[in-house]
Amino acid sequence: MGTVDDYVSELEEPRRTVIAALYAAAAEAVPEAEQGKGYGMPALVYRGKPLVSVMATKKHLSLFPFSSDVVAQFEKDLDGFDTAKGTIRFQEEEPLPTGLAARIVAARRAQIDG
Repeated sequence: MGTVDDYVSELEEPRRTVIAALYAAAAEAVPEAEQGKGYGMPALVYRGKPLVSVMATKKHLSLFPFSSDVVAQFEKDLDGFDTAKGTIRFQEEEPLPTGLAARIVAARRAQIDG
C-alpha cells in the first residue's frame, strides 16, 4: 500500500468521504504529521512513530491510534462503537465523529511526546 492519499483515492464512496474526513481531522489536530506507514498500513506519522491509520475492511471501517492506552482513555466517548486493543470500529453510516477523532489523535501525539 502507498500513501494515505493513494489509499483514500482508491476507495469507493461513501467510504472515501468518511475516511478522508477522519484523516483531514487528524492532520488538522497534528499539522506536523506526515504521510507514511504504520505496521504496514497507510498512516499519518509523527516524529517517526505511527500516529493514526484509518482503514476499510469488508464489514467495517477502523481507526487505529496505535495505542490501547489511548483507546481506553476515550472509553466513555466511544460507547456504542466496537473497540478492541488499539482499534475503534464503526460503519460508514454511523462514522466516528471527526471532533472525537481529532481528540484521540491529539492524545496519541501527547503519548508520543511523553
